Amino acid sequence: MGESAWTPAEIRARLVPPQLEPAPAEEPPLERAEAEARAGDASEWTRVAAAADPRLPADLVARLAVDPSPTVRLTVSMRAELSEEQRAAIDYHVGRNDRITPARWATGTRDPEVQRRCAYSAHIGLRRSVATNPFLTPDLIAVLAGDDGFAVRLLLCETHTDVPAETVLNAFLEARTMTRGRLLNHPSFRRVGLARLAGSPDPQARALAALDPEAPPELIERLSHDAHPMVRMWTADDARLSPGRVLELFDDPATTGAAAANRQLPVPLMHRILDDAAALTHEVIKGKLAVYLGHWSPEDLPPDED
Repeated sequence: MGESAWTPAEIRARLVPPQLEPAPAEEPPLERAEAEARAGDASEWTRVAAAADPRLPADLVARLAVDPSPTVRLTVSMRAELSEEQRAAIDYHVGRNDRITPARWATGTRDPEVQRRCAYSAHIGLRRSVATNPFLTPDLIAVLAGDDGFAVRLLLCETHTDVPAETVLNAFLEARTMTRGRLLNHPSFRRVGLARLAGSPDPQARALAALDPEAPPELIERLSHDAHPMVRMWTADDARLSPGRVLELFDDPATTGAAAANRQLPVPLMHRILDDAAALTHEVIKGKLAVYLGHWSPEDLPPDED
């Protein structure tokens, strides 16, 4: 629990006190010959490791700053000792959807000045890195919450509990990751007031309106007739719908599953669904209930008859 991104800071502090956190291991200085060998190695990943090594001599850092590999140059550009001008002089690129290795010195520092330097850096890699720092001060969380970089804001939401509600909402709407649904359970995510999104041209935003516990039944009814199947599906299990509308949604293949979870579904239909499922279970797998990810387990299927 103490390692959860959304565990409150004061509880995390009790579970993992600062004095018990492992101190960074002191590494012996690099011998010049070893540093030269790493910086000039034919392997790109060896050069990337050298570029990230804080012990690398300045002249070798300068050599790797013009390395043919974009990954090596990017790694150099995120070194702790560089000024903003020195970073800007390096030919690096970070695209919106690029995955990068964060700078460890930025992700773990407790120094507010170092955090501030990263949060205000023109280098998006440093802003992404510091966004995952669990020790960020509240003022810097507010700064990063308004960052132009989507990945910065998403990483901030995934790491911190005290992110502005609107930032969490916008991160969910912008995200295309498999884990975006977790943002709906973020401590800062507010469901009350989402009804305002019902008129949005974005179907993902309209669908969220159904999560508003204060949305009137008339609005949920209207959303259940939305032209987009995703919006209809998000409303299909809503108990504010009339039983008649739930039956209609149950008959729609796009919303059958969600409507089946609606407690407004007529009880006789619920029994029929369960009875049909039980009959199918006994018929197909000889009375043994064995469903794996929505499919019958092959070992429990009856053998093919010639």
